[in-house]
This record gives sequence, C-alpha cells and structure tokens, in this order.
Amino acid sequence: MDVDLLIHAAALVTVLGTGVVYGTDVFCAMVMRPALAQVDDDALVAVMGYVHRYGDRRMPVPGVLGIVAAAVGAVAAATSAHWVQAAAAGTAPAALLMWLLLYTRLSAPINRQLTAAAETGEMLANGRALQVKWDSLIAARAALQGIAVAASCVVLLA
Repeated sequence: MDVDLLIHAAALVTVLGTGVVYGTDVFCAMVMRPALAQVDDDALVAVMGYVHRYGDRRMPVPGVLGIVAAAVGAVAAATSAHWVQAAAAGTAPAALLMWLLLYTRLSAPINRQLTAAAETGEMLANGRALQVKWDSLIAARAALQGIAVAASCVVLLA
C-alpha cells in the first residue's frame, strides 16, 4: 500500500472514529449539562445512569478505532519523513491518550456509580455532586477530542 494512502486512510478513520466521541462529548457539554441542571436528583441519576450504561458499552468501538488509526497514521507519517503530517498526526494520539486518562481515572468511576444506582433503582444522596464532578471534566474531554479531530484534518489537508 502506498504510504500516502495509508497516512490519509488512517487520518480519515481517526476523524470518523474520534468524531463520534467528540460529538458526544460536545453534546454533553452544550446540551446535557444545562438540561440536567433543570431536573430533580432522582431523575438525573436515572437518566445519566442509563446513558452511561449504554455509552460505556458502545462508545469504546469508535474510540478505539480512532486511537489505533491515529497511532498508525503518526507512525506512517514519521517513518516516511512526512514531517508536517507526522507532527499533526502525532498530536492526535497524544490528545486521545490524555482524553483516555481523564476518562478512565475520573469519568468512568462516576459513570459506574450512576449506572449501578439506575439499574438497582437506588437513590444516591450524592448523585448531584457526582454529576457536577463529571460535568467539570466534559469541557476538557471535548477539547482533547476536538484537538485530535482538527489534527487529523490537518493531516488530510497537508
């Protein structure tokens, strides 16, 4: 396979896979956060618990595709001495790995608590506080995903 085609294909898969997660995080930051501020605590726990139940099961597929493709594109661009593309392509997996760190260390534990409560019908005394902490991370998560998407677009344009 032609290395330029590999670089562009990897960037395209990165945009498509990462774009799913990016769009979800942006939606949560722009729509879910203010909407959830308007509902009572029990509704918040139930809704977000089920959102995370399905999201945490389904979102890894596009997320992993995006990360793997970003790494493949970065390696291909660097080994072929396409330095502008290598710099842009290298930015994407770096941003995605930072996102993954935020998600696994901070967001996912909250997701699990809200999901467990929703599935059992448990009322969480700290449900609102958990959501506030989750909300405090969503802008950074969306920004990191956006950086990865933009960097991959630069790869496609270079």
